[in-house]
Amino acid sequence: MKTTLIACLMTLFFVGSATADDWVPVNPFAARQFVTLPDDLKFPEGITSNPDNGDIYVATFNVPNVSYNPAPVNAILRYSASGELLARTDFSGLTPLVGIKFNPQDNHIYMASLGDISGTGSKIMRIPANFSDDATAELVANIPFIGAPQDRIVHNLDTSTHHINFNTYMRVPNDIIFNKAGDLYVSDSFQGAIFRIENAAGCGSACSVETIIHDGLLATAGFPSFGANGIALTNDESKLFIANTGDDRILKLDLQGSGEISIFAESINGPDGIAFDKNGNLWVTANQADNLIALNKDGHIIAKLGDYLGLRSNGSARGLLFPASLEIIGNNIFVTNMAQVATPVIGDEPEEQVTRYTVSKIRAPLLLSGLLH
Repeated sequence: MKTTLIACLMTLFFVGSATADDWVPVNPFAARQFVTLPDDLKFPEGITSNPDNGDIYVATFNVPNVSYNPAPVNAILRYSASGELLARTDFSGLTPLVGIKFNPQDNHIYMASLGDISGTGSKIMRIPANFSDDATAELVANIPFIGAPQDRIVHNLDTSTHHINFNTYMRVPNDIIFNKAGDLYVSDSFQGAIFRIENAAGCGSACSVETIIHDGLLATAGFPSFGANGIALTNDESKLFIANTGDDRILKLDLQGSGEISIFAESINGPDGIAFDKNGNLWVTANQADNLIALNKDGHIIAKLGDYLGLRSNGSARGLLFPASLEIIGNNIFVTNMAQVATPVIGDEPEEQVTRYTVSKIRAPLLLSGLLH
């Protein structure tokens, strides 16, 4: 009986050849519920943490719509490491919040606000990490409007080419990340750009925003219609990795050498949030596949964790559903279940049935410690 049980577990959690070195950990049941958001909040997107005290922060991306959602509520929430809600502050009931990040230099949480979608202007804001209920955020910088990038030229196997033309009227800041010097990098999904704010903690409330790259590889004509999304710096900060959600790609930008942007990995179904672990593996939330994957230094999948496992009786998703952002804390990975309908076809998506929204927790100690790779 014991031998049979072990064999079943190995079949369940690993796929690959008979050689241990070739096994890829696959566990669709890896995601456990960490917290359920207050019942008036929808679509958790951004997540970050304060390593000094273990607090975890979650921001929501509820987009206004004249016909069915004219006045959505958006907020940033502060949870304890055990999942107790410590504080909440709302953002005018309209402003969708996207990427958020803790800055140890000034002990603030920085937030990308997609204000263009609600008429308040897209910007970067910050709020003290120990904020209390109904605290007020302050402006860091307005995102510049630089327009769409130049056409992307695609070379086909028959030697013909396609020209993909982009157009945009919106600034869509998405993910943000700090380097060790305190400079803040920002991805823009519609303008196809990466921006940088030098010394974000010390530049006041009207910080200068520099365009690092403006390139057609960072825009998309695919689905979902977000180009440059999650961003992550390598441990030596020489390269910035960028998820292009609509193109199903992970891109790599050389920050210290040629400035070249190249394709690192492809065919990931809706890559959204990304983060490196201490071993140099890149973790990716695949929002259209409802799972979390890990890529090694060669861009090969070495783990695939979580899946959508249906609805609970309270209307929340079991497992992962449209996972958006992730935060690695110790041997755990916390993932926001955005569970937002992305297609125009009504009645065809499980996200339409969700009424309560969650953050999941995935334990992956062997992978995160480098014992299994």
